[in-house]
Amino acid sequence: MNLRGVFIEDTFAEAFTMRVARILITGRSARWAREAALNLTGFATSVIGCKCEAAIERELPLRESPDGRPGISVLFMTMGKDDMGKRLIERIGQTVLTCPTTACYDGLPEAPDRVGVGSALRHFGDGFQISKVLGGERFWRIPVMEGEFLVQEKFGMQKGVGGGNFLILARSADAALEAAEAAVDAMSSRTGVILPFPGGVVRSGSKVGSLRSKTMIASTNDAYCPTLRAVTTSALPEQVNSVLEIVINGTDAPAISAAMRAGIDAACRDGVLAISAGNYNGKLGPHHFHLREIMGGGEPA
Repeated sequence: MNLRGVFIEDTFAEAFTMRVARILITGRSARWAREAALNLTGFATSVIGCKCEAAIERELPLRESPDGRPGISVLFMTMGKDDMGKRLIERIGQTVLTCPTTACYDGLPEAPDRVGVGSALRHFGDGFQISKVLGGERFWRIPVMEGEFLVQEKFGMQKGVGGGNFLILARSADAALEAAEAAVDAMSSRTGVILPFPGGVVRSGSKVGSLRSKTMIASTNDAYCPTLRAVTTSALPEQVNSVLEIVINGTDAPAISAAMRAGIDAACRDGVLAISAGNYNGKLGPHHFHLREIMGGGEPA
């Protein structure tokens, strides 16, 4: 199957069930809402080393803001239920509570599970904190030097999907990066999905385990490293000299499929030879995103 001269491999991305929360951060200005969101989502590319995966989902229109101020929506993901509360308390406490003018709200009010966040952070108020119930939800007003930090007591958590992905196989590093940037632009700000890696792009795709070290959980995906053709079993066509990966997490599989379709369509441009995906032969992740099915026979998204 080809899309504008780019070969779409007959393969699939293999993804995992994760837990997801949506955090709504507001501030006096868009600047401060974004500062808090950027700090909240820092060092959150992969659960392998970061214990969570998170990124900005989108900017909130004022009509969707919980308090009518500029806001940012963040998707925050962990592998297990128990991890979510710990990670949210750590990160909101260190990056949103500390940020001037911000407030923090739950963005999944209908989620089946609830985790205590404000109920733990309130203790920073050292007994001076007060609560208020609005619309059946409790909020905590924590006194700080600037004034008050408002945070919702509990945040919704539901099952999500982590690890949707595709690989861009290109003639050159420049061509790979240009295609990846176009793909990220096409997928950004879509409701229900995030791209947790730097700028949405991964250059260091990994495989499970290591050929040499028993302590490594993951190591470089040598089959897709152009410089290792002579010393390993390569999965790359001869003319491919650079590969970049885009990882997509989401609230559900349809959201990821739609984002992948838009991203792959945008990535199919001059200098790109093929689109592939990473999987574990279907043995680990229950969610399979078949590239050719997603692209609907090669028609543009």
